[in-house]
Order: sequence, then structure tokens, then C-alpha cells
Amino acid sequence: MAQMFEFGSAVGDLDRDAGAALHAQISAGIRSRIIAGDWPRDHRLPPEPRMAEEIGVSRGTLRRALGTLIDEGLLKQIPGRGTFVTETLMEPAAAQRLSTLSEDFASQGITLDTGVLSCEVAEPPVEVAKLLQLQPGTAALRLVRIRSAEGLPIALLHNYVRLDLAPGIELMDFSQTTLFGALEGRYELEIGTARRSFSAIAAPVEVAEALALPPNQPVQYLEQLTLLADGRPIEYSDVWIDSRQLRVVTHMSRRSAVVERELSA
Repeated sequence: MAQMFEFGSAVGDLDRDAGAALHAQISAGIRSRIIAGDWPRDHRLPPEPRMAEEIGVSRGTLRRALGTLIDEGLLKQIPGRGTFVTETLMEPAAAQRLSTLSEDFASQGITLDTGVLSCEVAEPPVEVAKLLQLQPGTAALRLVRIRSAEGLPIALLHNYVRLDLAPGIELMDFSQTTLFGALEGRYELEIGTARRSFSAIAAPVEVAEALALPPNQPVQYLEQLTLLADGRPIEYSDVWIDSRQLRVVTHMSRRSAVVERELSA
């Protein structure tokens, strides 16, 4: 039976002047329909040419959006048959999927408020400069933000971004635009991978004050180095999370014995 609505309207209107890239907006629109249960498991999406035409984007942009959701495990493509919904529930999985806190919460219909504490050009610490492959004395964007939900502070973020790859980024309003949205949208940089490490630490004084925590309260500490698709480092971040408000969830599967035998053959 033919669908009784246009796919473009199901995704929602695209804001072509926003900091978020078009493919990211399309992914978010489809993701919200899946998570809301509007499109159940095995729901078939229209053919790509029709989808691209109704949304008003190129097929390359659409394919990138669909690829994101395929990587997340929400969609699957079957040659000769089309694109289908595979899952109807998603939890934040910060340890496995390269997404921001705001993207993870937005996927569940939760809006985070962002407060910018500092946005300046500054020389990063020596170890951070090495990770970003910057020469000694080279400046970078230093961005300090606080993420809150329903008035409660959840996470403190310190970011350093290479200015040679994103000149003028220090002038952007990061209370309204996400960092990844600016890098992908305004600067058209293709973010590829990231290396993350997690640990539990006692909150330093600055962190405890920002998150309204008692001194030495345990927090989740996340350290991340983000790389472009071509392998160049673009961003380094330190993130402290109030573990009473947010848990990091990972999903894992054990390889089958058959796969293990094939790999060892």
C-alpha cells in the first residue's frame, strides 16, 4: 500500500542557515520518527530518488544521512529491496558512537541548555598541543561550556579546536550552535573518528563548583581526541559528567564461534 504522506514532511523542514549540516538534520528527523515509534521495526522507507526529491537535497546528502543511521543500527539496507527500520529504541551510547551529549539527548526528545563560560583564542597545554599536532606557541580555540537539563547542571566541557582548520570559529555563538554542528556545517569538515577514554575521579574544585557538587564528589571524566576523515586531529575535549544525572551506556556482543574460527584460520 502506498504511503499516505510525503517523506519530506515526515523528516521536517530543513534549516539551511543553521549550524547543523543538512545530513545531520535529516538523520535527526528520521531518528526521531523511529524512536517515537511512528516507524516500527521492518518499516520500509521510500526509494532514495523519491526521498531526496521530497526533502530537496542531493542523493549524496541523503545517503550520508542514511549511512549515519545504518551505523547506529537503526536502519538496514537490503540489496534489491530497499531501506528498512531495524530498531525502535536507542540509548545514549557515548562509548561506541561518535555523537555529542546534545545529540544523544535530542534523540530522546530531551533538550539540553548550553551556557558558554569562556570562548577565546589561547595557547593550549603542551600535552593537548601535541595531540592536536600543533607547534609550540600555536593558539587554538578554548571553549568552556556547561550543559544543563531542567535547570540542573549535568556536564562541564572544555574543548580545544585547531584554528588553522576552522578560522574565525571563536566568533560563533556556541550557546545556540553545537561545536560539531559548526565544524560540519559552516566549515564543511568531515569528522571521522574519535578516541575516548573514561574514568571516575573526584571532582576538582572548578568542576565541583560548575556542577554544584560537594567537594570531591565522584564524577565521570571523559577525554576525547576527535579526528577528521583524513586523519588530521581537529578537536580535544575534557568532559566531567555528574554521574547522578547521566550514565554512559554501551552495547556489546560476543563474536560467534564460527567468526572466531574464521578469524584465526
